[in-house]
Amino acid sequence: MTSSTAWLTQEAHDRLKKELDDLVAQRPVIAAEINDRREEGDLKENGGYHAARDEQARQEERIRKIQELLRNAEVGVRPADDGVVEQGMQVTISYDGDDDDQETFLLGNREEGAHGSLQVYSPQSPLGAAILGATPGENREYLLPNGRTQKVTVVAATPFAG
Repeated sequence: MTSSTAWLTQEAHDRLKKELDDLVAQRPVIAAEINDRREEGDLKENGGYHAARDEQARQEERIRKIQELLRNAEVGVRPADDGVVEQGMQVTISYDGDDDDQETFLLGNREEGAHGSLQVYSPQSPLGAAILGATPGENREYLLPNGRTQKVTVVAATPFAG
C-alpha cells in the first residue's frame, strides 16, 4: 500500500459513498437557493446570497475530498498479521521514559475514526510516519510541534477488526 493509498473498512467506504451521494443530490437545492437570493437585489449587501455561496463552496470542497479519498482507497483489505506497522493496523505504543503511558490507536484514514471510539492517526502524521514498518519492541522517534523529539516503542500491531 503506498502512502497516497487510503485504507478504509467497507463500513467507512459505504458511509462515505452515501455522504457523497447525498451531497451531490443537494447540488440543485443549493443552486436554486443561490438563484433565489440573487433575485433579491443588490449582491453586495445580500447576506443570504453570500451565505448560500459559502455553503456551496463548503459542499463542493467536501465532495472533492470524498471523491479523492474513494478514488485512492484500499477497501476492506486486511493487512497481514505479521506485527509490522502499516495502514489498517491497531497499534499500541509506549512513550519513552514511561512504560505505563501507553496509547492504542488505528493507523489509517481519519474518516475511519469518524464514528468510533478508537483514536486514528494518519500514516502521514509525524507519529504515523515514524512508526510505519516498525515491529513490536522497536524504538522510533518523531518531531513534536514544539520542536522537541518524542521517542516511542511499538508494543503491538495487529490488523484492525473494525
